[in-house]
Amino acid sequence: MIADLDPSICNGCGVCVQICPANVFDMGAGTPVIARTDDCQTCFLCELYCETDAIYVDPDCEAPVAVDREQISPLRGKFRRESGWGEQAAEHPNLHWRMDEIFRRAREA
Repeated sequence: MIADLDPSICNGCGVCVQICPANVFDMGAGTPVIARTDDCQTCFLCELYCETDAIYVDPDCEAPVAVDREQISPLRGKFRRESGWGEQAAEHPNLHWRMDEIFRRAREA
């Protein structure tokens, strides 16, 4: 679930507001704000699209988690980097296409 958007890192581009399928963000005064935490689907799209790594999505999709910005600092952008997203495509393969296989297995279970 969406856990943090650090305004000191955010460049105010608003991409997270535009791409969030659950409308979790509102555009604040210069930077987006997390407006509807409970609506987060933990899809990680906002974290993938955030080029400044200002957003951290916690993998726990059941409940909001309080985070310490200093502790999660090394985790910022990790999912995007390891997913081969954007500028990381040359170093890590983007394997999101494999989700079809995972969904197929879940339906069969």
